[in-house]
Amino acid sequence: MGTVLSVNLGKARHCDAADVGVTAIDKHPVAGSVELRAPGPKEGGLGSGVVGDEICDQRHHGGDDQAVYAYAREDLDGWAAELGRDIPGGMFGENLTTSGIDVNGARIGERWQVGDEAVLEVALPRIPCRTFADQMREQGWIKTFTQRALPGAYLRVVVPGRVRQGDPVTVLHRPDHDVTVALTFRALTLESELLPQLLAADALPEKVREKARLRTAR
Repeated sequence: MGTVLSVNLGKARHCDAADVGVTAIDKHPVAGSVELRAPGPKEGGLGSGVVGDEICDQRHHGGDDQAVYAYAREDLDGWAAELGRDIPGGMFGENLTTSGIDVNGARIGERWQVGDEAVLEVALPRIPCRTFADQMREQGWIKTFTQRALPGAYLRVVVPGRVRQGDPVTVLHRPDHDVTVALTFRALTLESELLPQLLAADALPEKVREKARLRTAR
């Protein structure tokens, strides 16, 4: 069983690196409970699946397949040691900073119970962008992050509910395949030869599955 160490929300701020000129990637822990709900389509929907969290660029962020972003405290601590700096919860743009659950080893389609109400489903890895690099202010950050293949997981909201710091995270279901968040990330970034393996994961968004089918057909 894992634990939610913090629930993090972001507010829009100016960012020259962002395509739309603003970003809410810099998130901060909040007290009390926060509602999770399915936000609908990426464009024209509610944006984030976390009520109170702002999404600035809805062409690339938010929507049902990127409703909630989770990152493990254990991996943040690893980055902190490597970079020689403090990395507080929310700095990677994650909504849920977790402990005790293998986020990158989670299988696509895996379902988590978070707190008493919410059920989330592992959908995708996070792909780094210029806005993330601007947030971190580390030379070559996108390359470094990509090579490490510890992307964290985007989650769908299957059952809405309220979550808060200290809530337990329990794996309710693990699909019968080996397509993990980390494997999917590697296939979508530096190791395209892995793309055909992704077809074992029915819960991947159709856009990703189509990319895997095209690679398989070569």
